[in-house]
Amino acid sequence: MFEVLIWILICFFLPVTILFFCCACCAGQRYQVPVIYYTNLIISILIYHCMTFFWWEILHGIVERFFYYFAVTASLYFKSCIALERYCFIACPLLDCLRQTKGSVLVCVLVWVLCIVSVGLAVFLYEFVRLIIYAALPAPLFIFCLAGTLKALPAATSVPTEEKRRIVGTLVLLLLNYFLINLPAIILLTLNLYPRFPETLVDFIIIILSLFSSLLDFILFAFMRKGPIDRLLARLCCCSMESNNTGDVTDVSTDRSDHVVRDEGKEETGSHDGRDGEEVESVR
Repeated sequence: MFEVLIWILICFFLPVTILFFCCACCAGQRYQVPVIYYTNLIISILIYHCMTFFWWEILHGIVERFFYYFAVTASLYFKSCIALERYCFIACPLLDCLRQTKGSVLVCVLVWVLCIVSVGLAVFLYEFVRLIIYAALPAPLFIFCLAGTLKALPAATSVPTEEKRRIVGTLVLLLLNYFLINLPAIILLTLNLYPRFPETLVDFIIIILSLFSSLLDFILFAFMRKGPIDRLLARLCCCSMESNNTGDVTDVSTDRSDHVVRDEGKEETGSHDGRDGEEVESVR
């Protein structure tokens, strides 16, 4: 079963990744950023898909292990770049250095160099705990970008509604992909390097997580351009607005009923006061 999963990853996901790389390059002519970061993300995905074919050498060879962890770490950091760029597009529109061609190319070069140095030191010095630390660094960034974007959405009046939906969908997808798939996979990869850990079960889980991560990376491309995803997001927003409207209607109906009860009570107290006044006048 493990070999079947590897061949599925190589024979299906590898050609699809190459196809998405070509689509990202073609879309880069119209949408320069964040397709530039997505293109580098696809390159890192291609590297660790190719290295998955040498899985047993990864567990025992230093060079193969370096290239695999280098590609996984680079994919995490490029996803962080996409999240940061999407946040700056909404919250800090004047800070467009991440969207300019020179700035984005410089950021990509820095990410590649950082991954080579950090992963190289961790692998060749056999300090694999550093890999978990490197994988945990983007966690606050994903949370901050999503929370800051949701907070800045009402003030971003110049951004179209469809673009806002795609940005929020992108950040939510990146956050879920990181916490549910990428971070557990890297932790398991690091634990798998120790001889006392059961390798067979962990290898199977890692390959499954890699398949799901690649699938979500392909879906991520749909949130970066106009298309059918806009209709899906619009329907989801309409459903949430309808649920909120029904809640508002029930609140209004309860408020009206409370006002009616109060008015009836006032009328009853007024009638009793009138009767008491008439009785006092008759006695007089």
